Amino acid sequence: MKKALITGITGQAGSYLAEFLLEKGYEVFGLYRRGSTDGIFERIEHLAGKVKLICADLTDLNSLEKAFEIVMPDEVYNLASQSHVGVSFLQPSYTQEVNWLGVERIIFCIKKYVPKAKLYQASTSELFGEVLEIPQSETTPFNPVSPYATAKLNAHKAVGQARKEGLFACAGILFNNESPRRGIEFVTRKFTDGIARIKLGLPQRGTGKSYLELGNLEAKRDWGFSGDYVEAMWLMLQQDKPKDYVIATGETRTIREFIEIATKQVGIKIIWKGKGMNEEGYDQNGKLIIKVNEDYFRPSEVRLLLGDASKARKELGWKPKMSFEDLVKSMVESDLENLI
Repeated sequence: MKKALITGITGQAGSYLAEFLLEKGYEVFGLYRRGSTDGIFERIEHLAGKVKLICADLTDLNSLEKAFEIVMPDEVYNLASQSHVGVSFLQPSYTQEVNWLGVERIIFCIKKYVPKAKLYQASTSELFGEVLEIPQSETTPFNPVSPYATAKLNAHKAVGQARKEGLFACAGILFNNESPRRGIEFVTRKFTDGIARIKLGLPQRGTGKSYLELGNLEAKRDWGFSGDYVEAMWLMLQQDKPKDYVIATGETRTIREFIEIATKQVGIKIIWKGKGMNEEGYDQNGKLIIKVNEDYFRPSEVRLLLGDASKARKELGWKPKMSFEDLVKSMVESDLENLI
């Protein structure tokens, strides 16, 4: 039986990957970081007794070494990170410590304990930043515009160097992947939770207002379902040679489109009025439900991300299964159930 070690197992992708690997017959181990709040295991509660959890931290080499000594994994999936782009502007040093140097520590542990193990590193479409070509593929130049993306780029380079040194190390350049398990602090869950609250007549989380405040409505993203993307991670480690792959749907949608699908799902027809910073959205009864707020614009805004996953389709035989519309609907339905 193969042994897999997942860092970030308590996160969105980590929980889906754990499910996937268990179905494949793996013995699954997960690293988790101690937290002072309840609910860190919420996404994997249904896997209790099926996965083995070890407390460790990417910023602490000693804890990582102990974890590797215990597990001696065949495959390592590094999904742990300081994953919020906005927070990275507030905590750039910590973001670098986790997202870059944490990967260096993992590579060190693989070399020391399990040099034959295979490593998957979660890279990100944020590497492309202020994009230099459309769509973005494995050959597109990187142009990061946030501390988060810069740290991830350093980690991406570290994986490439480890591969040159003989390790089976590869990175998935994943475009935005979402699900009902997305953290509430992320913008897509803010959308779906906010729309569900409007439908139920509840105040907005954190503000108490009756309407939802958003940033750039025209920002475009390539959104896919996290549960589809974990299959691509696994497929990368089943190849004869390690390579990096872009994982994306190949479709781009604006935040405006996301909101329109979400509101339609709860029976609201949104009517837009005004332009730019003065734009507002009203329901069919004339009630204000959406308002643009410049405070939600990033210091450096990535405006268009569109992935070209043709290499993954050809070499891995991978393609996304869930449509954008079904993804948004599933998130809205989940948030409605959570609030009722």
